[in-house]
Amino acid sequence: MEEQKKDNQLKIYLASPRGFCAGVDRAVEIVKKSLQKFGAPIYVRHEIVHNKHVVQELKEMGTIFVDELDDIEDTSRPVIFSAHGVAKKVVDDAKFKNLLYIDATCPLVSKVHREAEQLNKQGYHIFLIGHENHPEVIGTMGQIDNNNIELIQNKEDVETILPIKEKKYAYITQTTLSIDDTKEIIQSLQNKFPTIKGPIKEDICYATTNRQAAVKLIAPKCDLFLIIGSRNSSNSQRLVEVAKKNGCENSLLLHTDLEFPEEQILNCKNLGLSSGASAPEILIQNLIKKIKKIRNVQIEEVTSATENVTFKIPSTLQ
Repeated sequence: MEEQKKDNQLKIYLASPRGFCAGVDRAVEIVKKSLQKFGAPIYVRHEIVHNKHVVQELKEMGTIFVDELDDIEDTSRPVIFSAHGVAKKVVDDAKFKNLLYIDATCPLVSKVHREAEQLNKQGYHIFLIGHENHPEVIGTMGQIDNNNIELIQNKEDVETILPIKEKKYAYITQTTLSIDDTKEIIQSLQNKFPTIKGPIKEDICYATTNRQAAVKLIAPKCDLFLIIGSRNSSNSQRLVEVAKKNGCENSLLLHTDLEFPEEQILNCKNLGLSSGASAPEILIQNLIKKIKKIRNVQIEEVTSATENVTFKIPSTLQ
């Protein structure tokens, strides 16, 4: 094995930026600050961010994750809403139950919520481009009357829409979509509804955009691409798709339950590495350590953008 390792150099192209975005940083910080301020336990509705490693770490610190507010056993304890955002009904229920709640919704998701409300007030019928049952989509659709907002998942969905002359149309999007796929769907909507109104500043967030751009730069050079992220992480799944579409068909989502792909790593020459916006950097570093045990590694970091975005946590926790 040692001989094979020495003779068999592996080039790793490491994507930058990767891992935690400002919204995830803020959400995790809100949970930690809440534990400091209120003590354990505190409740979080749904996973605070879509990453098993992060969730487990917060559980060990005294966080209890619940599916719904009705699952909270001690209603005297605070509850935090996840970074993906919640429907208005959830906030109303929390008020009705007299719960102390803290909203960790990413500010860029909140921006989409406000767009939905504003467009609704202006009388638009809204198309939300996104993935069915994703928490962010459920939260956004739950900001307004469901009759005025319609989910679009692909170009085929656009083809089935029957335009009504009297209606004004607008579109908004989930923040963690594939940029290229979304452009195609928007183009289909614009072809069908030439006067359709879009967001002033696009809804797909800076972190999604930057991580996909870095993967695009690397993918053509690689014969294996590993993305660290959870299976329910939309932005991580999109990175795998982007790698495949841009030249590296052999791209995998390295989630918690997936075994270390030793055989594939032993047999590749150029490896791409990145991680979704909810995956902590320690997971990338641990993976590199593992690879170094079986391969002689040369690392080149490939940067698509420099990020210096930060979001403030609520003043009550500062």
